[in-house]
Order: sequence, then structure tokens, then C-alpha cells
Amino acid sequence: MSDQPQYEETTNGVYISVRPEYLHAQSEPSDGQFTWAYHVHIENVGNQIIQILTRHWKITNIKGQSHEVIGDGLVGQQPTLKPGETFEYTSGTPLTTPSGFMSGSFQVVAEGGDVFNAIVPAFSLDSPHATTAIH
Repeated sequence: MSDQPQYEETTNGVYISVRPEYLHAQSEPSDGQFTWAYHVHIENVGNQIIQILTRHWKITNIKGQSHEVIGDGLVGQQPTLKPGETFEYTSGTPLTTPSGFMSGSFQVVAEGGDVFNAIVPAFSLDSPHATTAIH
């Protein structure tokens, strides 16, 4: 899995990296079903305690068709991270095309009360069935 690209972004002391992974066993290219996992690593590199409240994803296929996912927390949790702590999770998404991309943000509240959106870097979803990569 180390050959998978990793995408990174830091916003207000919140470091986020994402590594997508094409899931061959859960995809059916002949039926227009392409499935990815994405592995998210979040690290509090700032000096305040933070809590992640919500997520907002935009998922776009190679035809430019997109949909958004907005909800509370991450995989059923609203993690609180002290400086230096990390939180990791894996989720997934299907597409009807062999390539696409995702981008998003996590709403974060810092211990001082500041609320901001930590940017999740845009990342490519390129299956081996794609004729050209879009990243």
C-alpha cells in the first residue's frame, strides 16, 4: 500500500492526510461500480485542545457529476485531540466512473471557542480501469 499517493493539508494547527485505495474486490467495472477506501489521519499540531464536530465531503466523478455528504462527526465520533494527539479512520465511497476525486473539510472547535473548517486536501480516485489519471 505504500505506493498509494498521500495528500496533506494543515489548517490552524490541524494536520490532515488522506491516502485513497482502490478496492478491487468490491468493484464491478463491467457494471459501472468502482469502489475506494480512503484512510484519514488527523493530528493536532497546534497548542490548543480541539474537537471535530462535523464533516463535509464533495465527491465528483470523471464526468463532473458530484454529490455532497454532510454530517456530524467522523465514523460516529466527535474526537477530541490534545496537542500532539492523532485520530485515524477509514471510510469508503463508490463511483460510477473509473476515476474521480474528493475534497472536503471538518468543522473544528478549539478550546478557546474558535470554530473553523480544517481543509481536507482534494485527492484523486484513480482506478486501474481509468484511461487517464486526473491528479
